[in-house]
Formats: sequence, structure tokens, C-alpha cells
Amino acid sequence: GFLDSFISVALTPFSFFPLAFSNKDSYQGPILVQEDDFFQKLQEAKEKGDKVGYNRLQRQNKYRKSWIREWSESIIFAVFAAAFIRMFLIEAYVIPTPSMEGSLLVGDFLFVSKAHYGIRTPQTVAMIPLLHNRIPLIGGESYLEKPSLPYYRLGALETIDNNDPIVFNWPVGDSVYVTAKRPYTVNQVNRNPAFANGDRELKRQMKKKDFITRPIDKKDHYIKRCIAKAGDELEIKDGQVYINGVEAKNPSQMQFLYGVKFSNPNINKKRMEKAGITDADKYGGYGYFLTNEQAALLKELDPNAVVQKHPHQKEPRLLFPHDPKNFPNWSVDNYGPINIPKAGETVKLSAENIALYRRVINVYENNDYEERDGQFIINGKPQQEYTFKQDYYWAMGDNRHNSEDSRAWGFVPHDHIVGKPLFIWFSTKDGSIFNGIRWNRIFSGADKF
Repeated sequence: GFLDSFISVALTPFSFFPLAFSNKDSYQGPILVQEDDFFQKLQEAKEKGDKVGYNRLQRQNKYRKSWIREWSESIIFAVFAAAFIRMFLIEAYVIPTPSMEGSLLVGDFLFVSKAHYGIRTPQTVAMIPLLHNRIPLIGGESYLEKPSLPYYRLGALETIDNNDPIVFNWPVGDSVYVTAKRPYTVNQVNRNPAFANGDRELKRQMKKKDFITRPIDKKDHYIKRCIAKAGDELEIKDGQVYINGVEAKNPSQMQFLYGVKFSNPNINKKRMEKAGITDADKYGGYGYFLTNEQAALLKELDPNAVVQKHPHQKEPRLLFPHDPKNFPNWSVDNYGPINIPKAGETVKLSAENIALYRRVINVYENNDYEERDGQFIINGKPQQEYTFKQDYYWAMGDNRHNSEDSRAWGFVPHDHIVGKPLFIWFSTKDGSIFNGIRWNRIFSGADKF
């Protein structure tokens, strides 16, 4: 019946496991063969003019389906087929924030391959199909954390290289306050309570400690560029990234925050828009997020304008590893050096570097960890060194002054990698269809560099 069919598709384990151990039920052969045999008999009775036999067969017809069942089965099959494709092969994403501009823009819709870096089997199994972690309109999480399956990844088609764009689960997003504005990690707001000043909903949640815990595969999705991979040493000097001591290649559309003061109130807005400078790139009344070419254009349009790259101050408390004592001089433009952990690599632990590896040991690699009497206790034993179990990556946005990335929360573990962006299948201006469609971006590559 319809109920049995639904359970066998939607709740397969609950249907098949009882059958496997049942003494009452037996396998009677492929249902399609039985259905063909029945309809052949029905057709023969009709051709012979055997009305009695034909009507008797019709009364016994267990294969007949009402239009409601036909539509229901079609919809259920379509939903589960789409859910299977989305879970294992390809998923559609939209760029919601400007952290990757001007390479990937707000309003770009992407297809992302989950096979290129290895298909990750699901850990969360009790969920609403086609939803990631939130239920639209009514709110609330769209899944149950238990039961769950252990992490496993199938073989990869290719490796992650420096400067590849990657989609991953937000590493620190396991304990979050979720408001209409955005999600915030518990540690994030504890370090900087000023977040609550601009978000009343967050303020209420913080007072009640009303935060949500999420498993790896239900953490929010981020898209950034892999700036450094496992085993690399990364350093940023005056906004320029160095990998293993060598100046890294920069994305052609890399942006920084520029303070801008025009001397000419009648500056040519059309030329600005043609160059991709819109109100969406504004940072209050201070300036714009611009590429070097866009900054040069503003000087050309208004030779007396002040166009100056914003000098970021030291922010060791707000930047990973959030340790002002041992890393006092780090800013978003002057950062590191820092080594990216690699599977099998061993590092000596000290009071000076433990802030870099504390979350890796305790959270990402599932060890029992504590610090007691100046010692690092891992799984009940004092340790002076640690060997990493998996590879890690360093992710940054192309909009270097407007990206919450590894500089804010640290390493991206390999088990958090979701997939590789393939191409842009649709694009709306500034994320709204009412602003128009960017026709020139449709079916363009998502790996612009």
C-alpha cells in the first residue's frame, strides 16, 4: 500500500530491518514482474470479451492508484531524488555576503560539487529534506542531532590547492546564537559583547544563554579562498600574503577598504557603476571597498579626491588565536607567521603556542583535553607534544577588509570541507531580483582568480 511504499522510501531502516528478521514475511519476487503479469491477464480478458473475468480482476487490482496517490508518489520520489543529489553530488548555494567580492558577488548562485574533494557521508540522519539547518519562516533547527553516524569521506577526485575557492562548514559554528541578522558564536560574543549593542535579539539570547549546538554537517556554510594548505607557513605583511616566505599571487579582483573624500560633488556616477563601484560597496560615510584599479579610477575621476587604503590597527583579542599576551602585534594586514597543521605532523606544546592548537586538540580531533598545573592533559595523560590526525587549511575572502575568515576563527579542518564551486548558474544585482539580473555572469566559472 501507499503507507508501506512511503515508509520504504522515507524511513528505509525502519522498514527493511524488521523485514530482515521477520519469520512471517517472505520475498515473492520483483513487484514489476507481478504487475506486468496481472495487467497481461487483464488485457487478455478484455480481448476475449470475458466481462466476468475482467471485472473480477479489476476488483482484485492491488496495483491501481488514485490520482492523489500518483501525484503523492511522484512528489515524494522527486523530493528524495533531489535530496540524494544534494546530499552526495551537487548542491546549489547563493553568496549572501560581500566577503569574496569582487571575484564572487552578493547574489551569485553557485553549483557546488561534493565529489571533487571526496563525498562526505551524512552524519545527521534525522532531518527535513532539502533544508540545511533552519526552518524558513517559523524558525528552529531542521534536524535532530541524534541518531548520528560517524564521519567518513570517500576518495577525492582532486586535492585542494592554494587559491582554490572552497565551501566548508563554519569551523567555530558548533555553539551559536542565531538571530534574524546573523549567527554569532558563543565565544565570539563573550570576547566582544559589543555585538549585542546592534542586535537586540542577540542581547536577549545572551541573557538567557539561549544558544544552539550543531554537529559538523549542520554548521553554516562558508565560501572562501584556500590561501594556505596543510604544512604551509603563512604570513601577512602590509596586506600582502606570503606562503613559505614567498609572496603569494593575489586575486585580480582583491579588495581593500579605502577612505574616500571627494572634492567634486558631481563625480561621474555612471563611470563608477560601470567599473563596479556601487552603494553596496560603501562603508558608511567613510569610503568604499575597492580593488586597486577602482581606487585608481576614483583618483582619475576626481584628481583632488583623497583615496587612501585604511590602516588597520592591532586587534590581537579579536583575531585568532585570541591571545594578546603571546601574539600582541597581529592585525588583519599584519598577521603571523603561522604554520598550518598537517596530518601526521608533530608539534611541541608550550604556554606560548597552545592558543593556536587548543581547539584543534579538544574539538576538531575529539580528545579529552585540559590544562592543569601548567601541564597539557590529553586523554588523561600529560603531554609535551601533539601529532595532528587530519589536514587543515587557511581560508580568506578576496575582500580582505570585509571578510570574517581564518584570521578571525582559525583553521579549517579537512572534515569540514563540503565541496568545490563549479559555476554560477544565476546572478542578481546586490542579491535582489528587483535590482536586475547580471546576465554576463550566468554560466560563468566560479573559480575566478
